[in-house]
Amino acid sequence: MDNTKYAAQADRRQFVKTGVAAGVAALAFSALAARAGQGHGRGHGRGRGHHSHSPDYGPLVPTTDLATGLDLLALPEGFEYLSFGWTGQLMDDGRPTPTDHDGMAVCARHGRTLSLVRNHELSAGESSQCSVPGGMYNPAEYGGTTNLVFDFVSGRFVRSYTSLGGTIRNCAGGPTPWGSWISCEETFHTWGSRDDGYNHGYVFDVPAFGTANGQPVCAAGRFSHEAVAVDPRTGIVYETEDANPCAFYKYVQPGAGDRGWRGNRHRREGLRDGGELYALAIAGEPGRDLRGGFTPGDTFAVTWVPVDDPEGVYGRPFDSADGAAVFTRGEGCWEDGGRIYFVCTDGGAARLGQVWVYDPRGERLTLLYESTDASDVDGPDNIAISPRGGIVLCEDGGSNPKRLIGLTREGLTFPFAENRIELRNGDIDTIDAIYPGTRANFWDGPVGNYRGSEWAGATFYGDWLFANIQSPGVTFAIRGPWQKGTL
Repeated sequence: MDNTKYAAQADRRQFVKTGVAAGVAALAFSALAARAGQGHGRGHGRGRGHHSHSPDYGPLVPTTDLATGLDLLALPEGFEYLSFGWTGQLMDDGRPTPTDHDGMAVCARHGRTLSLVRNHELSAGESSQCSVPGGMYNPAEYGGTTNLVFDFVSGRFVRSYTSLGGTIRNCAGGPTPWGSWISCEETFHTWGSRDDGYNHGYVFDVPAFGTANGQPVCAAGRFSHEAVAVDPRTGIVYETEDANPCAFYKYVQPGAGDRGWRGNRHRREGLRDGGELYALAIAGEPGRDLRGGFTPGDTFAVTWVPVDDPEGVYGRPFDSADGAAVFTRGEGCWEDGGRIYFVCTDGGAARLGQVWVYDPRGERLTLLYESTDASDVDGPDNIAISPRGGIVLCEDGGSNPKRLIGLTREGLTFPFAENRIELRNGDIDTIDAIYPGTRANFWDGPVGNYRGSEWAGATFYGDWLFANIQSPGVTFAIRGPWQKGTL
């Protein structure tokens, strides 16, 4: 790889700990959302057209992994990638990498290295267990997080280790302004119904460099969590829920929103327990159903209602939020330019997915995009916004092969990447020679066609896009001529 130009570009960019660089791109995308909120952006995001490939980047072509020499992805010409963090690969703490890679973000930078915190969507008995001394919640459970350190100048994977364990189905989450990752349990059960005495469905704060304490932030709610986004100006945490029906929540941690937040007094303490949980409602329309029947650009005035039973002692927290707006399968969530973007995977008239944007300053909610055809987007899940202002959607519907989808400012979609992973015995030997432990510890048999496995965990830093494919469980670092197009 020719790293010189990428290193120079990266050094000129200031790292923003949400994983998204601030600047002109953020302003441009914020302006786009503002236009939609004013009713002038109704042409954006109608979901009535798509490109079979990016009109700027060009068609997808099979592209060779720089680490293994295998053709694992299809990308536009000029883009390159390397794989790392494979299921079974021995980590620096001596443990094999668990499988079911899911949500992930660049959470902090130290010198020329980045820390990515990655979820593993595991239940008990699946794969190897996420286990870390001092960082376990329930010793019987297998889910958790691993941290990956990557040298963004040389384009080199450095090391990985377990950072949280003993949780269930860590699906997504989100980066924080204080240099950590909020990991979410995508599970819910009746309070006190488990034989081991543990309740699950919480969020956990995981440091970018280091390990978690294994303690849930209970006041942030106990429900089928999916993702979070933190407003860096106020410290308020916005949360999605993977259920139907579901709510869109905000957790106001102690000290959030006050003048002291912008100092660093609260930030040093991480996500604080003991706050208040609220659900979004539409002003003057209690219980408004937003699952379908709207046009991109439609905008609603927002208010917030308290969640009376945030830990779900007497039922779902959703049921105790009187008047909350009704969504379906809230999944990916991302903050950019002071606005909060979130995805409803099966929202919309065609049940193929919606993208919403919430403006905390104006208390407005706008439908930004809705898919009307599976060839456009089929079940968007995780979402990320690039330093240049483009949206990437991780696809998790019925499509095969699964795609990373780009979304243009005109509301057109295009496939940016395709999952082309199909592994044979000789391929596993090749991977194992580079990343020892892969063959010995690969969960549930490594040979097979994985093209239908979902993308997850897209996250940008400078000229790098990092993303996961959940099964067989692998992380990619992608770079190339982003400036040519939307992303």
